[in-house]
Amino acid sequence: MAHGTKAMLVGIRRGEPAPVPGTSWRTRGEWLLAAVVGAFTLAQLVLVRPGLGLGWDETVYVSQVGTQAPAAFFSAPRARGVSLLVAPIASWSTSTELLRVYLALLSGLGLYLALRVWRGLFPTRVLAVGGALFASLWITLFYGPQAMPNYWVAVGALVGVGCFLRARADRTDRAALWGIAAGAALMAWMRPTDAVWVTLPLLVLVVAARRWRLGVALLGGLVAGAAEWVIEAYVGYGGLGRRLSDASDIQGGLGWNFAVDDQLRSLAGRALCRPCAGALPNPAVMAWWFVLPLLAAVGLVVAVRARRTAPTLLPLACATTAAVPYLFMIGYAAPRFLQPAYALLAIPVADALFRLVATPAGRWRPAVASLLAVGLAGHLAVQYAVLDRTVDRTTADRRDWARNAAELHRLGVSPPCLLTGRESIPVGYYTGCSSAATGGPNANSTPADILRTARRQPTATLTRPGAAPPAYARDWETHRSAGLDLHIAPAPDRRDGPG
Repeated sequence: MAHGTKAMLVGIRRGEPAPVPGTSWRTRGEWLLAAVVGAFTLAQLVLVRPGLGLGWDETVYVSQVGTQAPAAFFSAPRARGVSLLVAPIASWSTSTELLRVYLALLSGLGLYLALRVWRGLFPTRVLAVGGALFASLWITLFYGPQAMPNYWVAVGALVGVGCFLRARADRTDRAALWGIAAGAALMAWMRPTDAVWVTLPLLVLVVAARRWRLGVALLGGLVAGAAEWVIEAYVGYGGLGRRLSDASDIQGGLGWNFAVDDQLRSLAGRALCRPCAGALPNPAVMAWWFVLPLLAAVGLVVAVRARRTAPTLLPLACATTAAVPYLFMIGYAAPRFLQPAYALLAIPVADALFRLVATPAGRWRPAVASLLAVGLAGHLAVQYAVLDRTVDRTTADRRDWARNAAELHRLGVSPPCLLTGRESIPVGYYTGCSSAATGGPNANSTPADILRTARRQPTATLTRPGAAPPAYARDWETHRSAGLDLHIAPAPDRRDGPG
């Protein structure tokens, strides 16, 4: 009895809510985190709509293991992690609804496990609020149920950094060592270069503090996750250096590129801001982006004064290095690129919020709490508004792809078939066709190869309305469809001889 009372008092001093009689701190904490991720999972299913068709990048990843269309061209920057993640569903079903539900449930489970890693490093209520802050961003809700890698890099970052801190504090915690390896492997499995940027502060700390066991776990995870990507570089891309060079070229050439303003423009719901022009969004849409680093700084000051710097400083450092290439090294933006940084910032920011609304003695500051409540309510309203517009716009785009596929089928272009030109990758997936390009980041063919294929199977080239088709397709029939002109090659059975 005395022991339980002592534990309760310690928990209250640490900022934990009082437990319900008959429940343990561990049980209460589990339910609190479960409630957050449960709401996150439900919100994905309700707000993002399971029927949302596959996006451009999703069709590339899913086609590698799916049955609806031949595998699309897999460019140098991509990694196979997402394809393997969706394989349990995509390998036998073409149902987008089923895939969305599967990914929503999986993303909720991933966030729950990632937050659990941090228990003991921060109070449970801080973890719950941090998880809610990250999960309520329109970016997280939109991409959680999608076959895209960035959310999973964020989950791997939370797991890896949290386990690193646990193993650093307790040399006997073998589970934490395995967690470091698992988090690093998940990141490298999804995006190897992102994994290196996220773990850079951890690698520096390993060398500076000579914590070689942590280094072995970290490097082991990175090697295990990136092994397939590196092997594939030598098998299909001419070597690791060539693949890295090609990946840089596809992304516009890595180097000094100030992309902060591009990221701001993407906050309005632009899935890919390339080229990224136009006015900045409404200040209300951008406000949280400027508040975030300020609250992170407050969290760090609080941690330093409380002499518990590492659990706050390390995720902030990893969030910074994760963001650097996407803020200063590429010439375009996508909001999903910064998901790992947002996930790592969420917990220190939540800690700062609790420190702002209460004194060190635990007394609430009503004025500050009221102001923050109003600010958070406004923030959530803005996130929902951007998410709703983004879902509506992307749903319309993907319905157009489906309409184009139906029109191609009506015109006789059905599997096995080939599409080239504008949006040929996603429209090809919806049609069940292969896709080809003679230039750009997805170049994998030549005009001669395309003409040879057209002699054997239905082939079409897609262009903007009114735009001239490529030279090899100038004598093909043209049909107007949903936002595209469809240039259809003469049917193979109308040709004289095999050619």
